[in-house]
Amino acid sequence: MNALITPFSFLLIILAGYLFKRTGWFHDRDYRIIQRAVFTITIPCVIINSFASSPHSTSLLIITGFSFLCSIIPLVIMYAVTWRRPVEERAFQMLNVTGFNTGNFCMPVTQAYFGPAAVVDAMMFDIGNSAVISSFMNVFTTGTLHIDPTKPLSDQAHAKGVTVLPYTPPTDPQARRLQRRATFRRSVKSLFLSVPFDIYLVMIALMLAHVNLPQWLATITQPGANANSFCSMLMVGMLMEMPHDWHEVREVGSVIGWRLAVEVACAAAAWFLLPFDAQTRKIVMMLCMSPSTVFGTMFTDKVLGNAQLAGFTLSVTAVISLLCTTAIYMLV
Repeated sequence: MNALITPFSFLLIILAGYLFKRTGWFHDRDYRIIQRAVFTITIPCVIINSFASSPHSTSLLIITGFSFLCSIIPLVIMYAVTWRRPVEERAFQMLNVTGFNTGNFCMPVTQAYFGPAAVVDAMMFDIGNSAVISSFMNVFTTGTLHIDPTKPLSDQAHAKGVTVLPYTPPTDPQARRLQRRATFRRSVKSLFLSVPFDIYLVMIALMLAHVNLPQWLATITQPGANANSFCSMLMVGMLMEMPHDWHEVREVGSVIGWRLAVEVACAAAAWFLLPFDAQTRKIVMMLCMSPSTVFGTMFTDKVLGNAQLAGFTLSVTAVISLLCTTAIYMLV
């Protein structure tokens, strides 16, 4: 019965967030307040609470490497398969097919099904995933499509239908070196501005050094960790927005189709290839069915100025994710 009640309760929270926005109780940009609270308070509390209350084996770093590959390979694939499409569509596809919404979505879901033990596996999965979605996917997308990351694509001159923006690389070796250095600095800065990723690095360092966190840390972070599920689902609902035309519907449909193909392939690989017990592999399978990422929404807003469509994509894939994870929990 809990397997049915859990996704239903999450759907109700998502629906509440959307209805509160539609009725004017929340404004369009209010999701950013919840987003900041989730990324700087509730997810860090979940991470610290998990490491303080449960043992983390270094063998689980295999899950980290697995999630890194599952995150980065689709990014390259989407760059290749969209090579004939307009640059706006390519950027949208690359930013919203790539990565897994682990911390905001599937971590609370798996925790509800399996308890604290699932958080350990979800953390190790999210470390590799975060390395891609919090910085690299945006740098790769803007770099390969020659998009200036400092301003929206609509403000950058280009002919309609071009697949990449016009770009003339500097001929001077010193200028090329400075350009590469600036890109590297921007990528590293974006990565380390992610509070959850910074905490992950600290926790991994402590784990490798065999340092156990004091129990009082688990106690004081428990309230914030408990709030993560509600805040994350509410934020998903606040991000939801209906598409404006059939072109946007097709764009979202394309993202959903590619995401399902990627997720099913990754889930199958997790079940058949990972050297862990059945429950751990089952949890990783559920994590592989995560919806599109909040980072994808944020970068889509910066690059294309269309956070609404990315938010709709996140909301639809969240509902699909709930159905898929529930099916895996009940059937596998």
